[in-house]
Amino acid sequence: MMAATCRGLHRLQVRPPWVFDDYLALVLVGPGWPGIRDELIDVLSETLFWITSAMTVTRARSTEERLAAGAFDQYVLLGAGLDSFAWRRPDALTAGLRVFEVDHPASQAWKLARVAELGLPTSDRHVFAPLDFEVETVATGLDRVGFDWTKPAFFSWLGVVPYLTVDAIEATLRSLAKAAPGSEIALTYLIDESRMEEIGLTMLDRFGGLAASVGEPFHTMWKPDEAEACVRRCGLEVVDHPSRDEIHARYFAARADGLAPITFEQFLVVAVA
Repeated sequence: MMAATCRGLHRLQVRPPWVFDDYLALVLVGPGWPGIRDELIDVLSETLFWITSAMTVTRARSTEERLAAGAFDQYVLLGAGLDSFAWRRPDALTAGLRVFEVDHPASQAWKLARVAELGLPTSDRHVFAPLDFEVETVATGLDRVGFDWTKPAFFSWLGVVPYLTVDAIEATLRSLAKAAPGSEIALTYLIDESRMEEIGLTMLDRFGGLAASVGEPFHTMWKPDEAEACVRRCGLEVVDHPSRDEIHARYFAARADGLAPITFEQFLVVAVA
């Protein structure tokens, strides 16, 4: 709900061009989104709230651009949260893409209730798979709902890795490494605090405390070489691992409002060889 609020407010309160336009984000969150915004600003500060918003839209855009650039039959959102892709892009489903939303059973149940309340359309090409990453593998969850391991897939795993143990992360990556050749995984991880500037350390302190207070503490942070070593141990190869400066050049260089990324959350794309 926090991530969706950040995505939605980017559209509502930032002047175009938007980094990413999630016009359904606040609709999915519901009428309680102003309270979530206020809580985030109270904990983080207004400046850090807008940095958080920039991070959430950046990772969403990076992921969907990578999806659009490839030839994938299946799109799997691991820890889907309140992602709205299937409703924003019905053309993708019509063209044959299958979308699988994988999430913690409690989170997914809340979302499905909200979807029903809003009367959003359903499709047999849009599949929901409840799964607790700490209890069972993603392969088990996907097998239950008809995922085809012989067809190329794109996996989105955003804003999830920091909350998992290394064992759970590696178990998931090893499962995904069994997907069809050419399949890709876009994930984000928290950069090790030794690589953060002061503003990143402040963000870590404040947001980390907020996450822990709602029962979701950070478990894993990596240096870039540690992240790459982990995915390679799991049988995957790195295909895109942009630095903060590269992200700035891609999405923020022409902005006049000062919106920019910080060294905090890193975007990484890996592929099945």
